[in-house]
Formats: sequence, structure tokens, C-alpha cells
Amino acid sequence: MIILDQENRLFTLHTANTTYQIKADRYNVLLHTYYGPRLDNCDLSGLIQSGDRSFSPNPSEAGSSRNYSLDVVPQEYSTCGVGDFRLPSIELELPNGSHTADLRYTGYRLRPGKYSLPELPAFYGIQGEAETLVISLEDAAAQVSVELYYGVFEVFDLITRAVRVINRGEETVRLCWCASLCLDFLRSDMDMITFNGHHLMERCLDRGQLRSGIQSVGSVRGASSHQHNPFVMLCDHDADEDSGVCYGAMLLYSGNFEAAVECGQYESSRLIMGIHPYHFCWTLAPGEAFTAPEAAMICSDNGFGQMSRQYHQAIRGHLLRDPYGGRRKPVLVNNWEATYFDFTADKLVSIAREAAALGIELFVMDDGWFGSRNDDNSGLGDWQVNREKLPGGLEALVPRIKALRMKFGIWMEPEMVNEDSNLYRTHPDWVLHVPGRLPARGRGQLVLDFSRKDVRDYIYEQMRAVLDSADIAYIKWDMNRSLTDVWSAALPAQRQGEVYHRYVLGVYDLLERLHRDYPDILIEGCCGGGGRFDGGMLYYTPQIWCSDDTDAIDRLRIQYGTSFCYPVCTMGAHVSVVPNEQNGRVTPLKARGITAMSGAFGYEMDLGKCTAAEKEEIRCQVETYKARYELLHCGDYYRLSSPFQDSAYTAWEQVSPDRRETLVNVVLGCTHAAPPFRTLRLKGLNPALQYRIDGTGPLHSGEILMQAGYPLPQILGDYASFQFHLEAIE
Repeated sequence: MIILDQENRLFTLHTANTTYQIKADRYNVLLHTYYGPRLDNCDLSGLIQSGDRSFSPNPSEAGSSRNYSLDVVPQEYSTCGVGDFRLPSIELELPNGSHTADLRYTGYRLRPGKYSLPELPAFYGIQGEAETLVISLEDAAAQVSVELYYGVFEVFDLITRAVRVINRGEETVRLCWCASLCLDFLRSDMDMITFNGHHLMERCLDRGQLRSGIQSVGSVRGASSHQHNPFVMLCDHDADEDSGVCYGAMLLYSGNFEAAVECGQYESSRLIMGIHPYHFCWTLAPGEAFTAPEAAMICSDNGFGQMSRQYHQAIRGHLLRDPYGGRRKPVLVNNWEATYFDFTADKLVSIAREAAALGIELFVMDDGWFGSRNDDNSGLGDWQVNREKLPGGLEALVPRIKALRMKFGIWMEPEMVNEDSNLYRTHPDWVLHVPGRLPARGRGQLVLDFSRKDVRDYIYEQMRAVLDSADIAYIKWDMNRSLTDVWSAALPAQRQGEVYHRYVLGVYDLLERLHRDYPDILIEGCCGGGGRFDGGMLYYTPQIWCSDDTDAIDRLRIQYGTSFCYPVCTMGAHVSVVPNEQNGRVTPLKARGITAMSGAFGYEMDLGKCTAAEKEEIRCQVETYKARYELLHCGDYYRLSSPFQDSAYTAWEQVSPDRRETLVNVVLGCTHAAPPFRTLRLKGLNPALQYRIDGTGPLHSGEILMQAGYPLPQILGDYASFQFHLEAIE
């Protein structure tokens, strides 16, 4: 709900549980007055104090008064070069060489429904689901206007923000920095939580107190990266899963980003989030506009769990464009770890046959099916079927898979090329490269210049030929290296600062074409696993391969960190063989299955090599996943323990929206002699209801299960696990 007080130029954005307030002051500076737990019927600008602060300049409108400075007041979109020395939201390079930006309020627009962004992903919502507020600012001297977009989803406590910069003048302006989100706080006594790691161990939670100066995370790798995720949190020092105020901020962007917090000189703080300024400079000719990516905020005064569940519901209902539309997605088997590049059509069919007998419904053919592709160093870019490996092509293979009553999926890496390929030999200028320099390679490959439409068109026509040749239900879209040598032959020198962003827009463009032309194909995103796990990609690929690390115990940490923002249904999670390829660990099949079930479930192995007992266990896992799918993918998610803090066990739970059903999952750590007796306190149940566990035995009070707990069974052996289902009984 958006409330306008036109007389006082006050804008109050209410959600079910929070309030966000903005005010244009007497100098037309747009102030941020409050964001936090809901407060009704009040002007909170009185919280902002002023006074003489030496070395904090005063705007000319203040005259001889020294009691007002942009360096002190909380701003909704901070300026640059005119008296505020904190993190700016925008930096302009004007025709005269200056880099100032002085933005003042000029008006607003209000409309039902949620705004959309040209060429960029965004949450969507129709009238009754969301409202849009647009506030206009202007730098009169620069003749540049800035439009601040706000989308309010009341039921999810979700507020989105985006920015549009327009050159209203008659000369060219260059945009050197443009944040999507600026959030000022009149306090700095908070912790910052980020989600960091590396390839094979993504999104590990890192928490620390704000300190003087600037703290930041970001990526200059051309993708949102394995190392840092474009989702951050600020919270009370004592905030935890169930209590305390916390703020989440997610950037819907899949390229270079930065999230930075500056603690100011007077115990205030400012969060800035947007495209990373590294190698970014966008030229705006007269009349042209630039749109910054969307950021999405949620505030919770009941800890991290409530915030996560609100994000999960909003993402599931208003960001994902899932071709299954809420229907259960198929359980899959992928041949990569079973065969790597060494396979034949008969070998693939044999893997599919074993999988089909166990209830698996989708076979995915991974890397190695095209061009001269027999290793990492050749074939990428030549998206034609290798008919020596697959005689008769997909036209012959896919019907054999479908005869097993399985769907067929295929792996592609459209953004990359090998030098040993027909594409590169024909068009060497189509890769990102710097003239006069030898290129850096990653996984033996170079990066195609997706900022160029002619390159994208060529790749898309090859993809269309493949997709039209057979009945394909699924694409795994991979990206297996970071960007280097970022220079485009299609742009002049003064516009090379646009290449990183134009590359991301090109990826979005190709994915949008797939969505338009093949609306029934499910696309799973991948970037060496979780190197591009962000809200931007989720708009185009409703699930993402969570990590190349398939070890169940490592995955507990990876999926735990991922869950703070992203829902279970978006996390590609598979059972693989042991010893695990990435770390050599041996874990029981049951633990691997329980861990992978809290994701988009599948197998990454040759099931024909399993024993009869293992096959029976896999069959039971698949049946359980299918039976509990709605609860696993659409239930409210509760973290019951942290794998980073408690090595004894990791536990989590999914609860139905009506709180009558729940699935509890527990994976134990290493076993020690004479372990302590432990009880697990559940969450999210109805305290007034009685629950039966796995359909048998005595009834258990919801109140007792949450307040006193449930005794964990004593199980011997490392990495033991169990899963139990509770259902309320009348």
C-alpha cells in the first residue's frame, strides 16, 4: 500500500509488516526517513536532526545557514560532488569534464501493478498484487533526470527498486556509476552478512559487525560469481533465525556487481548496491536513457527465517517463469559423472533404461555430443550433432529415450567457443579480445562477444536447429569460465566501458528468445555450478545447478547459505557416486538422497553400476520425492540448525502453509563414542494441534514439539540421516 501526503511531499510505502518512507524537503532533496517494522499514520522526518558540522558543506539554497548539509542527512538517492562525501548513488561525466550530480525532486507517478524493465529481469505483478511508485529527480545544470522506481508487494513485505537515467540535454553525457539501491540508516550498530566462497563451495555465510569505513563484496568476473553473491543482509547484533530486525537486499543481475556499506562519521550507515563501477562507463546521447537492474528488499523484525520465507514466496510466485506452472517437475538423471566425454548412443540409452526402471523421468545428455567435442579443448561453438558418436543424430536417439517413457534434455554452453572449432576459424573477431594481446583461456575456451547481436543471432540459429530436430524438454545452459580480455570489435574506444553490461544484456536477450519460442522447455542455469546463482538468472532459468560439488556434506553448507534468499525449488541438487569426485568422501546413499531432495532432485551417476539394494533405495527416494514434492518445493522452509556452527547434525524442515504437515530432515556429522542425547525443537507447527509421525505411533503436541523438542535417535556410523513426516490428526 502506497500512501501519498501531497501537501508534505511525503511517500509512505506500507507492506503487511513493514514501513518505508521518503520525503522531499524544503530544498527538494529527497530524504529517506525510515525503513523498518510497520508504523502507521506518522511523518518520521522528525527523526532527522540537523546542526552545524564543520567540513560538511552547505548547499547554496541554505544561504548563510550552516545547519544543513548533504553530508549528514539520509538521502534516498545520494548525490556526487556537491557536498556529500559518502558513497554516491550516481556519477556523471558531463561535457565540460565535471563529474557532479545534484539531484532534486520534481514529481511522482503512481499506478497499480508492478513496473517492468526493458531488457532486464524484474519481479512481476498485476493490479491487486503490487503497486508502482515513480519519483522523478533532476539535475537542472546537467539536464539529466533520474526516475526512481518502487514496486510494493504488500503480502510478501517486498519492496523493489530500479533506476532510469535520461539525458534531457543537447550534448552527450557519460554515466560512470549508477546504483540500483541506496539505503541510508540513522544507525551503524549492525552486522553485515554476506554469502561468499569459491568454485565447489559457494554461498557460505559470513557475518561481522559494521566498522568505520567501507565494507563491500562484489564481482568483476563478468558473472555474479562463485566468490560473492548479489544478496546481502544487515541486522541487529543479536538477530538470529527467530528474532531481531534484519534487512535483505538482492540484486537481480548476473554480471559485475558491488554491494557496499559505509559507516559514516556520525554513526549512520549507507548501503549501496548495483552494477560494479569497474570498467563501466555508459554513453548517453541526447534523449537516450539507461536503466539500472532491479534490487529487491525485505525487512523482518522476526529474524532471518521470516525474511527467507518471504523471499521464497515472492520468488516462487512473482519472479520464476516456470513452464511447469506449479506442476511437479520430473526427476532427472544426468550422464556427466557417469561417462564424461566417452559415450555412445547405446551407452546413453542403457543409463536411461536403468533410470526409467527406478521411476526417473528425464534423461539429460551432458557435454560431448556436438562438433569435434571429445575433451575440453575443441568443439564449443559448433552446435551440430556429432554423428560418429550419435548415428542418426538426435532424430534417432531421442525416440529411443522417449520409448522408455522418459523426457529428453540436453547440455549447451552457448556463450563459449574453442579455438579448435569451425566457428572460431571462420569468425575469430567474434570473441572478446584485446588487440595486440594474447588471450587468457579458461577450461581451454574463449568467450564469445555476446554484446553483439550478429553473434547471438548465429548461435541462436544453431540452437534452434538442434531444438527443432527432436522433442527436447530441458536445456542445461552452462558457462564455464570468467570473462577476461573484455574488448569488443563492434564498439569504438570510448564505448568499451559498456561491454560488460552489454554482454549480460545479450545473455538475457538470448534466454528471452528461448522463453518466447520454446515456452515448454525447462531451462536450468549453470556456471560451473553456482557461479551465476542470482535473481537475474532465475527470471529466465527457474532452477540453477547449485554447485559442481555434489558431496552431500559440503552441500549441506552450500544449500544452507543459498536458502537465506533463494527457495528450494531453484536449487539443482543431485545424488552422485562415492567416493565423491570432488573430495573423496564416502557418505551413505540415504544421506545423499535426503540432502538432494531439498532441491530440484536428480541423479548424476551410472545407475547400472548400483547394487540391487542401492537400486531399491533409489526407487524409494524417488517415490518419496514425488509424494512429498508439494511440501518440499512449496512448503515454508525452516533452518533448524547451522552446518557452520554445529558439526553434530544439520537439520531443516518444510511446513505446509496451513501448518498441518511437515517434513523434517536430519543429517548427522561424524560419530563419536558415547554421544550425548539430543532433542530437536521443531518450528512452524500449530501449537494447538496433535501430530502423528510417519503415520504411526502416539500423537505429539505441536506445542511440545516446538518448545520441548523431539528426541533424535541414536544411530551409529558417520553421516547417518533420517527423515520423518508429521501430519496433524483431528
